[in-house]
Amino acid sequence: MNRRQFLRNASVASAAIAAVPWSTARAAGPRRISPNEKLNLGVIGVSGRGGENLDGVKGQNIVALCDVDRTKLGAAAARFPGCGTFTDYRRLLDRTDLDGVVVSTPDHNHAIIAIAALQSGRPTYCEKPLTHTLSELRRLTEVARKSGLPTQTGNQIHATANYRRVVELVQSGTIGTVAEVHHWAGSVWDTRPLPSGEAIPANIDYEQWLGPVQPRPYSKEYVPFNWRRWWHFGSGTLGDFVCHHTDLGMWALRLGTPNVIEAEGPAPDANCAPLWLKVRYQFAATKTTPATTMYWYSGEKRPQIAGTPDLSKWGGGTLFIGDKGMLLADYGRHVLLPEDKFQGATPPPKTLADSVGHHEEWIRAVKGENLALPQFAQWGRTNSPFAYGALLTELGLLGNIAYRTGKRIEWDAARLKAKGVAEADRLIHHDYRPGWKLG
Repeated sequence: MNRRQFLRNASVASAAIAAVPWSTARAAGPRRISPNEKLNLGVIGVSGRGGENLDGVKGQNIVALCDVDRTKLGAAAARFPGCGTFTDYRRLLDRTDLDGVVVSTPDHNHAIIAIAALQSGRPTYCEKPLTHTLSELRRLTEVARKSGLPTQTGNQIHATANYRRVVELVQSGTIGTVAEVHHWAGSVWDTRPLPSGEAIPANIDYEQWLGPVQPRPYSKEYVPFNWRRWWHFGSGTLGDFVCHHTDLGMWALRLGTPNVIEAEGPAPDANCAPLWLKVRYQFAATKTTPATTMYWYSGEKRPQIAGTPDLSKWGGGTLFIGDKGMLLADYGRHVLLPEDKFQGATPPPKTLADSVGHHEEWIRAVKGENLALPQFAQWGRTNSPFAYGALLTELGLLGNIAYRTGKRIEWDAARLKAKGVAEADRLIHHDYRPGWKLG
């Protein structure tokens, strides 16, 4: 059996081996991984978020590193003597000794790398947002589902004890029925003029950094960090923070995909994300949830709700509006409002076990352990698998589409269509340069 036949058969048989630890496409065939054994991991992207993810998995065997910046790649490799180094992720995936892959590139490369990793038989951890476009998102979730491999989205705040306590409060009915929730980000990617080209530094493999998207002249305004503000590579403040903040509302209220999205902000710039943004998402009622409205704010915008403290002092945060009270939270704290009403209130039972750690969940899942809470178990062994991370990513992508088109979006999620808004199609579907396509 050749390597291609093995990978095809392994994908078909993934459901049958669900009871044993996950393994990868090695030349000698699948291997079982004991709970006490270290995984052999490849990490793609080693600085910024990539560096933090590398630290999150450094207790395993780091056998391969990939980055387009040779200087940063060398510095990271010095920490792991003997590991292979690459500037092309495809050469890393050619290795036959990898038990899993961590993807921490800019957004425009997420889909093509994560899909390739999954199709090579490797469990995959990928930074948020999962993809740059909705068409990529649908393909990634399809590949992940068919593979049956453990995945984890890099929204690390999901694993905190504070988020679990907030979800318990909301789901226990402490503030009554909740049909309105507000989220806001405490920082912003501002609008800037489109940069002109400049010489590519010798340490940067810019062709690999561009990956599948249409070429743009190199600029230090893109590489290594500021790419997030540019539509061509990132998705602004909304894309940067949506998976962290809306996670709390989506989780606590058990929401799915919105059916109507409206946005307002300054006049859209063709190339750059806005200084501020407000988005309104409507979710249809289901058998278990009421019709719900979710709001997003970035820049200096904040919800104006009577009975709340000065929200400008809360950085990024979330506000649940219930018919018996309100709940205000950020990454590390929460408070019930009005405070005098809830003073001395007994917290609900602790029903959500604390996480062993966001990276550790994925590592243990690759070894065969299942740490998924009941709400996420339908999607796999971790608590932020790609199927859930896709719901959060879709919110950000839809909000930006509503803003950039200036239209009310009635979203047909099954058909990937904004009803009656033909100009949205170019923002929904990816546009790769010749030679690149999704697997």
